[in-house]
Amino acid sequence: MKVSERLACRVIGQLRSTQRYQKIVDPEREKVRARIIDLACQYGRYGYKTITSLLQLEGFDAGKDRVHRIWQEEGLQVPQKQPKRSRLWLTDGSGIRLRPTHKNHVWSYDFVAERTHDGRSFRILNIIDEFTRECLASYVARRIGSQDVILILADLFITHGIPEHIRSDNGPEFIARKLIKWLKTLNVKPLFIEKGSPWENGYCESFNGKMRYQLLDGEIFYTLLEAQVIIEQWRRHYNEVRPHSSLKGRPPKAPETKEVNFQLVI
Repeated sequence: MKVSERLACRVIGQLRSTQRYQKIVDPEREKVRARIIDLACQYGRYGYKTITSLLQLEGFDAGKDRVHRIWQEEGLQVPQKQPKRSRLWLTDGSGIRLRPTHKNHVWSYDFVAERTHDGRSFRILNIIDEFTRECLASYVARRIGSQDVILILADLFITHGIPEHIRSDNGPEFIARKLIKWLKTLNVKPLFIEKGSPWENGYCESFNGKMRYQLLDGEIFYTLLEAQVIIEQWRRHYNEVRPHSSLKGRPPKAPETKEVNFQLVI
């Protein structure tokens, strides 16, 4: 309006010093901000608390409050609410089922169903160590029978040792006589959950939910081989990179490389 700065500030009641103020940019804060945006783009299903753990693992001095402020300033958000945790109570609420106390104490396994782009179904057999939270295997195939389960477990027993117990539902692949007899010869005690009580296999159900939420719901698999490669890469990422809340923000397994990227590069 062709008036002086002094007059304009006097009219609106504003200090003249505010017109000359220049924002001081903290380079360290901007590095944290850039890294938060990168991680949020790479792992779109992770919330700010998980991103905070990832930053701390990378050596950044960033608390959850600081990350949350930047998270809000950048308008970042998780598309859907995280699933609730399952508990390991008996169906009548009378007590807690066997809880793992050390490595190879209790394993659990369960199936996840998915389809390739042509509509053909395939299955994923996930096997985890309930104490370490490590996913020992994610076996992908069109069909998986009891004989396949035996062969997969045999390889894992050689690599990781023999567990004391193995928990599962009452699926035909898990209650097969040949499998039960074979486990008995190795002194592995099967633990079957009550029918209609999937929460009793809560560790594996929780893992399956994360796989569904963070991977399967966002991927189109054109071939079975593509599904096997991507799922195996995600399993390694889950074990070696992804922070686990029950492990104080640490991944279940120490990484063999600096970083594992589960995105398929063509």
